[in-house]
Amino acid sequence: MPQAIYLDHNASTPLAPEVIAAMTPCLQTGFGNPSSTHTFGQASKRLVETAREQVAALLGCRPEEIIFTSGGTESNNLAIRGVAEMHPGGHIITSAIEHPSVLEVCRYLERQGHRVTYLPVDSDGMLDPDDVTSAINSDTCLISIMLANNEVGTLEPLREIARIAQAHGIICHTDAAQATGKIKIDIAELGVDLLSLAGHKMMAPKGIGALYLKAGTSLTPLILGAGHEFGLRPGTENVLEIVGLGAAAALFTEKSATIQEHLLTLREHFWKNLQSALPEIRLNGHPTQRLPNTLNVCFAGLDASALLSALPGIAASTGAACHADRVTPSHVLQAMGRTTAEILGSVRFSVGRTNNVAEIDRAVAQIAETVKNLTGSLPTHMLSIPVEDVRLTQYTHGLGCACKLRPPNLEKILSQLSPVLSEKVLVGFDTSDDAAVYQLNDSTALVATVDFFTPIVDNPYDFGRIAAANALSDIYAMGATPLFGLNIVAFPEKRLPLRVLERILKGAESVCQTAHLPVIGGHSIEDNEPKFGLAVIGTVHPRKIIRNTGAQAGDALILTKPLGTGIQTTALKRGLLSPEQARELTELMATLNASATVAMQKFPVHACTDVTGFGLLGHLHEMLQGSSLGARIYVNQVPVISGTSALIRQNCIPGGTLANLEYANAFVSWEATIPVTDQTLLSDAQTSGGLLIAVAASAANALLEVLSTSGHSGAARIGEFLSGPAGKILVAQ
Repeated sequence: MPQAIYLDHNASTPLAPEVIAAMTPCLQTGFGNPSSTHTFGQASKRLVETAREQVAALLGCRPEEIIFTSGGTESNNLAIRGVAEMHPGGHIITSAIEHPSVLEVCRYLERQGHRVTYLPVDSDGMLDPDDVTSAINSDTCLISIMLANNEVGTLEPLREIARIAQAHGIICHTDAAQATGKIKIDIAELGVDLLSLAGHKMMAPKGIGALYLKAGTSLTPLILGAGHEFGLRPGTENVLEIVGLGAAAALFTEKSATIQEHLLTLREHFWKNLQSALPEIRLNGHPTQRLPNTLNVCFAGLDASALLSALPGIAASTGAACHADRVTPSHVLQAMGRTTAEILGSVRFSVGRTNNVAEIDRAVAQIAETVKNLTGSLPTHMLSIPVEDVRLTQYTHGLGCACKLRPPNLEKILSQLSPVLSEKVLVGFDTSDDAAVYQLNDSTALVATVDFFTPIVDNPYDFGRIAAANALSDIYAMGATPLFGLNIVAFPEKRLPLRVLERILKGAESVCQTAHLPVIGGHSIEDNEPKFGLAVIGTVHPRKIIRNTGAQAGDALILTKPLGTGIQTTALKRGLLSPEQARELTELMATLNASATVAMQKFPVHACTDVTGFGLLGHLHEMLQGSSLGARIYVNQVPVISGTSALIRQNCIPGGTLANLEYANAFVSWEATIPVTDQTLLSDAQTSGGLLIAVAASAANALLEVLSTSGHSGAARIGEFLSGPAGKILVAQ
């Protein structure tokens, strides 16, 4: 298999061999505290000061004008807040396309009483210096404009902006994190007072950066402590990484012309050949005033996430942050006037010093072929690909039930509807129940539900099994017996062979047979992403319907399956689960809730729901609202898939889970000792999750015993229902 091609150097760069060589001896010899006066400390101090000289030489300034920080974000914070806090209520000018480490600081300062002007840019991402002049007033204390945009690479007219600031006696700062190490920077020529840089953007380590502070410019320190870094950045210096930053600076100083020429040659070769293969593509960013390595391309009519998912051998970034439940369009492309479709179809390729022409040619060929495949007929080689070699999760932007609409958005839409209801409608969508119920006669009511989603696992057969189990869960949660089902299919015929769909349907069939559910029809459409599910009809006695309302104060709260499928499937998509972990996860999601329904019928169960896309907290909140109750959850009693907390710490968190957590904070009171990992877990968007049962406390242990012997050994009592306040959840240890 060909080696993957890394084209995301604007996100982060590998360590240069020269940097590794410089850092390696420090692992043994650089342990002394640079503030110590003994031999070991002074040896470290010399290493720090040598690196300071190297960074100063990179920028053309004096060593004492360099302050070491933990990276570009800290440098930006120190520069902007350091100036602003010396001018309470002062006015700041910045642009609409800055990095979040600038924009978020400015928003924070607005909340502290500062005024901020966010200047627009043109369609190329270029700021007009005249707009800077027009925005200046008597209270303006700082102008902060990036040197090069990280998404489209446009180089801003900083020299002219700095001259404007100087003429008005205003401090000028630039975030040069993306520019440093890609273009030559001369501080004297640039004319700024403050400049931020980040090591990991220039082949130095992550976690190290620097701030250029022009002599005579004053800042208020953000951190208080000893007098390190001229009293502006207390804390013992990170000698190892400072040495790495110095080595990277020296490397670029020595070879800047060669490096810039190499990057520009690769970028232009990339663009020329890609444009030749795909004439309809469009460049985002200034055609000439742009970083030599950055190529931001709009693939009209395509979803960039789907494109990159179909290109697992190429690392690049999309023009939008694609979460499992929503898409956050690039604020940079929005400011440049791009439409939503153009933003969603944009990809940033950023070449680096380690790339070569052969890699670029291979990337162009793969991209061109994939784009044509997505817009044309199924390629010949896909006709013979083994089904087991297909990675379904690479053909979709999101995962499973995490693709649901955000809870507050859905609530807002549904509140505007006025459904026509019959007296025979026992449960409609005006409530938060799992399925609709329609009474046929005194002894029979129909229970109907529909559920479908994008692939949650790679194997088509297993995806079908999980989707079927998930759709049936709503029937079981209502205490009903499934009667028949209808397939719902969306399939990318131009991307995948129909044999893949056949395996999806076979997987669903196996679960439906276990559930004694005949599938007697369905509907299919061609779509860019594979999606599958079922519409299921069941029956229940009108007086035996189990709603998600009706819980009573004092009821025990029981969960029948462990949490964590959203986080675990995100890890699965990233290749972080072992084969054994993947099998266990698949079997958990493919397990029917049928036996839990049978068990519930033997006990005084007052309410039930299944835990899916809104997470445990979201679905419990729905139960509480309908029952006018509150609840307490004991987080240490909640069953969890092994290893999930560690995956949360690795940031394997789907967007749906984050949206659920944000939503839950409005109705959840967290005990002070509850860590964010547990908060995230309780909000995790589940696929084919367990049932959440409200049962009389006196029967809780007996129900758990029956559940344990009927295939739900992980079921647990996780809390209780309270008399109020309605809808509120207290999470305790």
